[in-house]
Order: sequence, then structure tokens, then C-alpha cells
Amino acid sequence: MTLFQSIIIAIVEGLTEFLPVSSTGHMILASTLMGIHEDEFVKTFEVFIQLGAILAIALMYIKRFFRGLTIYFKLFAAFLPTAVVGLLAYDFIKGYLFNPIVVSVSLILGGVILIFIDKKVVNQESTLADVEDISYKNAFFIGLCQCLSMVPGTSRAAATIIGGVFNGLDKKQATEFSFLLAVPTMMAAGGYDLIKSDLAFTSEQLTMLAIGFGVAFISAWFAVKLFLKYVSNHGFTAFGWYRIVLGIVFLILMWGADLG
Repeated sequence: MTLFQSIIIAIVEGLTEFLPVSSTGHMILASTLMGIHEDEFVKTFEVFIQLGAILAIALMYIKRFFRGLTIYFKLFAAFLPTAVVGLLAYDFIKGYLFNPIVVSVSLILGGVILIFIDKKVVNQESTLADVEDISYKNAFFIGLCQCLSMVPGTSRAAATIIGGVFNGLDKKQATEFSFLLAVPTMMAAGGYDLIKSDLAFTSEQLTMLAIGFGVAFISAWFAVKLFLKYVSNHGFTAFGWYRIVLGIVFLILMWGADLG
């Protein structure tokens, strides 16, 4: 992976991490298009730039994390299913599901569900004054939905947003809870990945990590700001159609490559 390619991957990560389009799926597809070999450093780089994106959310919502302990307990209830399933299924997921075919199919299926959800809850109003008022039961259910995002292409954001609206949250609250839940989830997943990786880097690789971290942070910050505003006014349908079109395009490209 060249420095230029690392910047492209970092931009893709930052722009897509908190949108319901699957950042992991986009990184796999982008890497495939650019012919990047998925070696140990590339895997570590992808985890590292996810932490850059997470830092953007942590700073953006830092005041909410200092309001009290309630939000931590609710997030723990939502995080618990993912932690258990992730530990049990980590090797299988990494070994068998990280490929363009799985990503493309997941993008298409998730897109169809997003369009359906948007039509179902287009005018749904929440009974909660604040996202922190969510019950532990509903938070746990959103965590169960998040487990589906372990399949590349599904999208952690899409899974948790869908779980949120099915549990009575309006679109903005579901999106915000998804952002908050991303902090413990991605920090745990990223930390676990880094522990399992080889952390001996060359000076060139360290430069890539630093630049990638910063680029992911900046692009995630702007993406989240724009996404919240867009969702409040327009919903998720456009993201659903985007997922469907992207998934179909990549299936066609891979089919053509196989024929070639």
C-alpha cells in the first residue's frame, strides 16, 4: 500500500464509518479496486484509522459523556451482546466473511431494509425526551441488532439505527445512539485487533498510520455533521438506494473479472 492509497482508504473510512453504508465494506471494495494486498500492516492500518474516526465522535459528544453515569450503563447494556458474539465468532468472521462477494450481497440486502424502514417510520415521533431515557431492554435489543454488523457490508450504523427506530426512537435519536454506541464498540474491537497484530512498524508505515489517523478524524467529523442534518430532513432512503446500486455494480465487475 502506497501513501496515496493509504490516504484514499482513510478518507473512505472517515466518510463511511458512521453512515449506514458499511465502512468495512467500502474499505474492502476500495482495496480490491486499487489492488492492495491485505497483509498484516494493511489490516492494522484499517483498525488504526477507525480509531481516528471514533475520536471525532468522542470529541463531538464529549459533553454528553460527562452528564452522568446513566448513559454509560445504557451503552454497556447495548455493547454486551456484541462483546460476547464478537469474542466467540472473531476468527470465523475474519477468516471467511471478509471478501467482496459477501460485502456486495450485504450492501444490497441492507439497502432494501433501509428503504423499507424509512417508509415505515417516516413520521415516527419518539416518546423519549432524550436518547439517554431509553430503557435497558431496548438498549440491549439495539445491541443485538449491532451483532449483525459483524458481517462485512452490513454496516454497524445501519444495524443500530434500524434497531433504534424499531424500539421507538425517532430517526435523529436512533442516529445519535448509534454514534454513542460506536465509541465503546469500536474501541473494544480496535483494541482487540491491535493486540492480535504485529506492532513492529517501519518509519514509512508509522507515517502512514499518523496521516491516516488524521485524515480519518477530519473526514469523519464533517461526515457526521452533514449526516445528522440530512437524516433529520430526508431520512435514509437515499442511502438504501446507494447501497443497492453499489452492491450490484461490484457484483457485475467481479462477474466480469471472473469471465475475463
